[in-house]
Amino acid sequence: MRGLNPRQIEAFRALMLAGSVGSAASLLNVSQPAISRMIRDFQHQVGLALFERRGTRLVPTSEALSLYAEVERAFVGLEHIAKTATELRTRRAGFLRIAALPALANGFLPRFAGRFAAERPRLDLVLSGLVSHAVLNAVVQGQCDLGFAEATFEHAAVRAERMPTAPYVAVLPQGHRLAGKARLRPKDFEGENFVSLGPSTVSRFRADRLFAEHGVTRIQRIETPLSEIACALVASGVGVALCEPFTAHEYSTRGIVVRPFEPRVDFEFAVLYAATQRLSAPAREFIDGFRAYVTDFLRRQAWRSK
Repeated sequence: MRGLNPRQIEAFRALMLAGSVGSAASLLNVSQPAISRMIRDFQHQVGLALFERRGTRLVPTSEALSLYAEVERAFVGLEHIAKTATELRTRRAGFLRIAALPALANGFLPRFAGRFAAERPRLDLVLSGLVSHAVLNAVVQGQCDLGFAEATFEHAAVRAERMPTAPYVAVLPQGHRLAGKARLRPKDFEGENFVSLGPSTVSRFRADRLFAEHGVTRIQRIETPLSEIACALVASGVGVALCEPFTAHEYSTRGIVVRPFEPRVDFEFAVLYAATQRLSAPAREFIDGFRAYVTDFLRRQAWRSK
């Protein structure tokens, strides 16, 4: 038996569902003679008598009922494929792996990702928190689709899109002598116990240079590579720090006071993805949505007006 004609199968299904040639013709938007011809050819193709004429009615045979069950299962599968394709086209299905530096992964990015996923119930997300150089490696090795890292890396296999720059803020223990000031400047930190971020970051280099230019001496006894650890240390009362605003926001209700810092020290980060692969629709929408989310957050920072 040669391959079955899809239109003949459609005509058979329509006739089974509608119960008459006229109604089946209306379902498929074809003429009644066309339905009759496709049914006749289909019966010849499968070698079965599928309908019996009783007066003016066509009654399905037992063979037709058995065949219809298989046809309906196949159509359900086709409809599922069509539904999945529609969901992919409308960015509501797929698989997206995201890695982000801890400053974003400790709360800020997961909140956006959760909302993003809730709007796309058939989209699977995998989120990982990695230091920036590990994020780069994950993108290069194909272990993630999008990576958010400090914007200091260049690699032939990776494309980078800069995200909005965020100003570093001052973080202080509650009750600290500087907490009464609306904004802080380098000279305010003279002689303060200072929690420093790791020496390998561009932001650390910029901050150290700024304090040196203003002739400010800080007591740097504690160092950590992670801003969330720095904020936790500040909350414990061991010192003060400069921190990007995302982590500062996470800790602003957990024992620290956040104040603007001048002159501005920028925290710069970018989204990385493989240069050789086309971004999926969900990936592109995630990037654009997160950029808008960051922009809105920076505009609404509560401590800017204090």
